[in-house]
Amino acid sequence: MLFLFWAEFKRSWIQLLRYSSEVIGGIIGTTIIFYGLFLSARYIAGPGFQFGDRLDAIIVGYVLWALMLFILGDIAGGLQQEARTGTLEQLFLSPYSAPQVFLMRAFASLTLNLAINLSILLLIMVLTGSRLAFPITLIPPLLAVLMGAYGISFAMGSLALILKQVQQLLSVFQFGLLFLFTAPVETWTGGMRIIGWLLPMAPGAGLLRDVMARGMDLNAQALALALLNGALYLVVGLALFRWSEQETKRQGKLSGY
Repeated sequence: MLFLFWAEFKRSWIQLLRYSSEVIGGIIGTTIIFYGLFLSARYIAGPGFQFGDRLDAIIVGYVLWALMLFILGDIAGGLQQEARTGTLEQLFLSPYSAPQVFLMRAFASLTLNLAINLSILLLIMVLTGSRLAFPITLIPPLLAVLMGAYGISFAMGSLALILKQVQQLLSVFQFGLLFLFTAPVETWTGGMRIIGWLLPMAPGAGLLRDVMARGMDLNAQALALALLNGALYLVVGLALFRWSEQETKRQGKLSGY
């Protein structure tokens, strides 16, 4: 597995260097989109309006959404690319299982994706004047978000494996994720709070907003729920991917486009 991880890491690094203009364009484009929304909101609210910690909370959610897009591109987008280039079948003929290959590929590119999203976050903070905190306690809720993100990505990857073309579905799904990451589910009460706990990645994203934007301490019970949420979606996503792999092989559509 270590050899597989290192091979996928070298692959991700070579692609990053070879197509660096795409990465730079993604950083600039993602930052400009948020800054444009920020200027529009400030214009509508008027010069005397103070955003307070709401701006910081929205920034955290937006950057998490950008990270989710990169993760989706690694798995669901990667499957579509492999199908287009005719190399999809080769991945399933390797000594490793397909979930192992894509999981190691996801882990290998995670470091690069985190660095890219940190660059986006720092640029947004400079442009908007936001002052986010970066305590060590942000790691556990970030882990919960990442587990849920990879679970959702594997679930979408299972659709890409069966249908081959899911670009439009991914586009619609991405905008739904934007609402999911920016909605303050941690402030919901009553029955809506239970729904917030069940939504993918929402508990972890809420904890990150509390820690980074509001300067609050971690709540042990909320953290346990966030980790359970992330682990559950990861297990379900991997199970769906395994099922779609078997179903695609059974139908003889693995190498088809």
